[in-house]
Parts: sequence; structure tokens; C-alpha cells
Amino acid sequence: MRTVADHLNLCLEQVAPLDPLDVLLPDTVGCVLAETVCAPFDRPVSDQASLDGYAVRTADIVGASRDEPAFLEVLGELRAGDTQAASLIPGAAMRIASGAPLPAGADTVVPLEATDQGARTVRVFVETSPSAYIARRAHDVAQGTPILTEGTRIGARQVALLAGVGRARVRVRPKPRVVIVSIGDELVEPGQPASIGAVFDANGHALASAVADAGATTFRVAAVPDEHDTLRQTLEDQLVRADVIVTTGGLSYGSADTVKEVLSPLGTVRFDNVAMTPGKQYGAGTLQGVPIFCLPGDPVAAQVGYEIFIRPALRKMAGWDDYYRPALKATLDRGWSSPRGRREFVRVNVSGDPTHGYTAQVTGDPHELLLSGLAAANALAVVPEAMTKVEAGTQLYCMVLD
Repeated sequence: MRTVADHLNLCLEQVAPLDPLDVLLPDTVGCVLAETVCAPFDRPVSDQASLDGYAVRTADIVGASRDEPAFLEVLGELRAGDTQAASLIPGAAMRIASGAPLPAGADTVVPLEATDQGARTVRVFVETSPSAYIARRAHDVAQGTPILTEGTRIGARQVALLAGVGRARVRVRPKPRVVIVSIGDELVEPGQPASIGAVFDANGHALASAVADAGATTFRVAAVPDEHDTLRQTLEDQLVRADVIVTTGGLSYGSADTVKEVLSPLGTVRFDNVAMTPGKQYGAGTLQGVPIFCLPGDPVAAQVGYEIFIRPALRKMAGWDDYYRPALKATLDRGWSSPRGRREFVRVNVSGDPTHGYTAQVTGDPHELLLSGLAAANALAVVPEAMTKVEAGTQLYCMVLD
């Protein structure tokens, strides 16, 4: 029987970061940068007004107040995007929009609300300091400096920066394409009438959601029956669009379970009993060079197995440096017996804060595989293999899911 760590290492050995691609900016969201991006120019490219107002010389508004305003001639107006050079003479002002280039000779901007907003002449009611309300050249980023480093995950804020410096394409690690195959004669699609012997395919939908949440692209195949030729053909058909295949079900020793029989002659997949609960039988390897991971059919065991083994592998493929969920210590609200020699992952709801500590409320009977308990949990408490009795008040590390 293999340890959890051994099987996790086996899963990670099957994958490598995907080769980088140059992609259009809208397609980068959720991907990890495969290059360090440097600013091609200063941003802003010149001194600019940071709000709407009047560009003036501080020497012309010394002592200005409501009672004794400074009177200045308005020479014109500058808008954002203006490219023609402008100059300011003593005793004059230029109306200026936020983002417009500062005219030569001006060293401060007076906000509109601090003036009478005149068009030909303007009365200024405040004295502003030099450089007030001015965004200096290269204040945001300077030409040649790194603005995003390799390994950064791209989201809306990073897209704003890339677009702001004119990048239309960037080099990223693409999102892994994950094909999910649920196996079992008993499986039917949600939405059909419930019947005796039928089981709704919770795994296909849950794993598709989990994979998408991890930043990968999902292709969910309709449930495949426990029939050798059908399963073999389905898996071979999916190879053309898969960076990785995940199967659920078909790992028991019953005569109707076909995964091991189908995969053994096709690839390098090995199947092991793993010293953990929930779940026991897992598979990992390659199918014609494509990584494939095999999970148990029970939805709770499948979700736990995905979190422990497959999610880290997907993050490795996507180019992440950190593969794992965060963990924290929490005090359990009740106790239970844990199987000797197995690492147990128990559904809990963790609450609290760093100052006062965290508590973990077990969601449902730890010995039962309850979907309701899984849905109510936001973490998995990890019980070490040597611990057979968990007492209320015990502190355990909890892997945070939400």
C-alpha cells in the first residue's frame, strides 16, 4: 500500500509545465506569465494633470484666497491626448483636463472647484504648492523597468497594465485542457427522472467545476458504461484535445469495473491502494503520452482525491510555483475514531481569525461519505496515519478549500 505522499509524487511526475505560447491579451486571463514584461516607454510619457483644473505658475498665485483671489488670463484649453506643445507665460493660466500634458512653464495645477471656472480670465481662490496635482513623467512606470515578472497569474488588473503599455500579445503558460470521463452503467445525467439503481453523475459536474476553478479548461464527456470497447474508444477519441484525462469510477474489484483492464495494455498507468480515507484505489500514468489520473467513483472520495492529487498536478502544468492549498491549525469541535495506518481527510467548516485562533466544526459523521457534509465544509482536517483517536479540542492542520 502506497502512502499519500508517494502517490502525490507519482501524479506530479506524470506532468510538466506546458510549453509557452504567445497569445492575444484577452486570452491571457487566468494564465501564468512565461516572460518578464518590461515597460516599452515611460508612463505617463510626459508631465500630466491628475485632475481637471488650471495649469498655472505658483509664483502667480502666491497668497491667493477667497477674499483676495489671483486674476489670470486664460490662454486656452488642453485636453487628454493633445500632442501639440503649449507654453505658459507669466500671469496666465491654461484650462487643463485630467491626463492632459502640462504646458511648459506651468509647475502646479489648481482644481476647478478652487476657481470661478472662467473662460477668458479666471479667479484663483487658493495657493497651491509646486507639483500639486501633477503626475510626473514615468511616475507610474519607467521605460525598461520590469512591470510584471514571469510566474505572475494574469487577471483584470494585470491586463489593465499590459494594455496600458501597449502590449497586444504576451507569452504565457496555456491553461491545461482537462477531459473528465465518468464511468458506470448506473450513471445518468441530472435532470432525468430518479429511478431505482440509477445514480446521477455528480462526479462529472463537480470535477468540471473544480478544474475550472483551478484555472484549467474542462471538457466533460457523457457518462460511459462499464464496457471495455466503449471505454477504450472514448479514451482514445479524447486524446486529440486532452492535456490530461481524469476518470472516475471503475476501480473496484467487481466484474463490471473495467478501467484497469482497459488501461493496462494501452499505457503506463499503475493502480495502487493508497493509505488514506476516503478513497482507496487510485491510478496514475500516461495514455499514449497523455497524463491520466483515475479517481474512485464515490463523489466525496473523488473530490478529496482531486484536491490531494490532481489539483497540484494541474497547477504544475499551468506554470504555478505553489501547487498546494493553504493550511492552518484549527481546534476540533468533537472527536471520533480514525483508522490506523491511513491518513484521514475529514470535512470541516473552519471559522475564526489569526488573533483568537480557529475552530473546525465537523460537517456530518466523519465515517460516512455525505455529499451534504462536503457541501457544508470549507476545509479538510488532516488526521495523521498514527492517530487513531481524535478528541474534541484536538488541533489539526486543515487544508482550506474556500
